[in-house]
Amino acid sequence: MSANVEAPSSSMDALKWIVAIALLAGAVVGNYMFEDQSVLLRAVGVVVAIAAGLGVASLTGKGREFIAFAKEAKLEVRKVVWPTRQETVQTTFIVMIATVVMALILWGLDGALFRIVGFLTGLEI
Repeated sequence: MSANVEAPSSSMDALKWIVAIALLAGAVVGNYMFEDQSVLLRAVGVVVAIAAGLGVASLTGKGREFIAFAKEAKLEVRKVVWPTRQETVQTTFIVMIATVVMALILWGLDGALFRIVGFLTGLEI
């Protein structure tokens, strides 16, 4: 675990965010404005605009923090000990059995309480 101190944002961060949002909005608007063009050309344009927007966003202070966070998360995922297939199947089976048992218990309790309340109130349904 690292104790990161928030980096001071530069004065250009706001401008970078505006450019990034404009590029992303331009991808959406451009896709609709050029609907008479081929789908491949529009798809390439959208992908390029999104990549450019994300590239500009990654140059901001928050963007750099997000990239550092993603790298640390990737390292943490590598440390996880994932269950084997057999453990997963056994655990799933146990959960299913516990669910059925609890459903039967609640069904029986509901029926018993329904009969008790009906007997006490005289409203047999």
